[in-house]
Amino acid sequence: MDKVPKLSNVYIVSGLATIGGLIQGFDVSSMSAIIGTDQYKSYFHKPNPVAQGGITASMAGGSLLGSLFSSWTSDRYGRRDSLFIACILWLIGSTLMCAVQNVAMLIVSRIINGFAVGILTSQGPILIAEISLPHQRGRLLSLQQWMITWGILIMYFISYGSSFMSTNAVFRLPWGLQMIPAIVLLAFLPLMPRSPRWLATQDRWEEAVEILARLHAKGDTLDPIVIAQTAEIRDKIEFERQYQSTSWMEVFNSRNIIRVHCGIFTHIWSQLSGTNAMMYYIVYIFQMAGLTGNNALLSATIQYVINVVMTLPALIFIDRLPRRRLFIAGALGMAVLQFTQAGIMASYGELVPGGLKGSPTVTWRVNNGKASKAVIACSYLFIAVYAPTWGPLGWAYPPEIIPLYIRSKSVSLATFFNWACNFALTFFTPPGFQNIQWKIYCVFGTFCTVAAFHVFLLFPETCGKSLEEMDEVFNNQSIWAYKTKHVPSRLAADIEQAKEDLSSGKIGKGHSEVAKTEYSG
Repeated sequence: MDKVPKLSNVYIVSGLATIGGLIQGFDVSSMSAIIGTDQYKSYFHKPNPVAQGGITASMAGGSLLGSLFSSWTSDRYGRRDSLFIACILWLIGSTLMCAVQNVAMLIVSRIINGFAVGILTSQGPILIAEISLPHQRGRLLSLQQWMITWGILIMYFISYGSSFMSTNAVFRLPWGLQMIPAIVLLAFLPLMPRSPRWLATQDRWEEAVEILARLHAKGDTLDPIVIAQTAEIRDKIEFERQYQSTSWMEVFNSRNIIRVHCGIFTHIWSQLSGTNAMMYYIVYIFQMAGLTGNNALLSATIQYVINVVMTLPALIFIDRLPRRRLFIAGALGMAVLQFTQAGIMASYGELVPGGLKGSPTVTWRVNNGKASKAVIACSYLFIAVYAPTWGPLGWAYPPEIIPLYIRSKSVSLATFFNWACNFALTFFTPPGFQNIQWKIYCVFGTFCTVAAFHVFLLFPETCGKSLEEMDEVFNNQSIWAYKTKHVPSRLAADIEQAKEDLSSGKIGKGHSEVAKTEYSG
């Protein structure tokens, strides 16, 4: 294994670690484009809204189980090896899905795939958070959301192209092609580094220092950045060992409950905004707006392109802008658009008893041309607001705020709630469209409004802080986040101190050996 070349570019490693996001995106759009095809409806006997909700939500059900399971694999085998387990499961599930014979087999295969996605979407962000520096962490974690958007777009075009086929390849081909990202990740996993912070918890300090040096200092273990990071990690691990427990009870301990709750609700509000429900069922939404056939499918592609393009600002600016302001602005913007969409549909739509022909789920339709365009515009603008705010921050915020000794459990729990809400929304959205029509947008708009107030009250600012500084961020004199004063990160000062120690000879060539022995206490 020592002869195997190792990846040393943190951006490439992070990109590979977010292939789980690409896989998640594949699932989202593979269903959204396929559920409207005649071949799918015929082969699966025209599933009613409840049945279709169950089929779509089965993956989220598997994902919430996989996210909890990943806390065990992460602590025992590490973040990287957890990704290996997930890839194997994804290939098994995709093989069954490609060979699907009936609804029961489809649901089982999607549960297996979901289990894999639950592991990938919880462990990928943890690995990225633990290999990145504070000034780049938000950008690297935002790659997770960007990969999701690319997965949605790529698979949608594949599914759209397949929709012109006259055989069951309409759904078998896309479900088979979704194995490719997992194969790519499997091929590169041996080249990727383990998490240096996980290695440190296992007292494998020499490996941890070597990886920090490879990623951030071109292999120089005496670089001030490496020395400062190693010291911070060592101090934090020694401090956390005084708790003498890494059990689930620690997750709910009074010293951790505020930050764990923030991680959980980041995922909850991201889902309850309605974005994934709108992604899964975009064809239904555009049918409600009066579009039919290929017009609905082509209009949906514009939404997916917007999702990809508008995530780019987050990659550029997320480490320069306060997390709190992005959260609040995004939530309020989405709330306005959801309520606007509800108002337009209520004012210019009409009930369609029994639903549209071939789409019993769609029982409300807007017939006014200008109103129809306004509904579509609101859908586009909603994604344009979500993509640079809650989309990337939903993956960036939870892993960076949780202490190392319970990080895998807490992030897995937060991801569990992500998929629990995803499951609920994907299951209940079709019946919602059928029974309460436009009012479902009022539900989503209310959730967005509550999210904005929740962030204002309880979500502290973390931009620019190292992972080891989060204790100070949360352990302030007040639980109210809006009262917290910003304090500059101390990592820069630690780096300067390391430079002085190197110059004075306090740290020498034996630093790596010291890390291996002295830091293992």
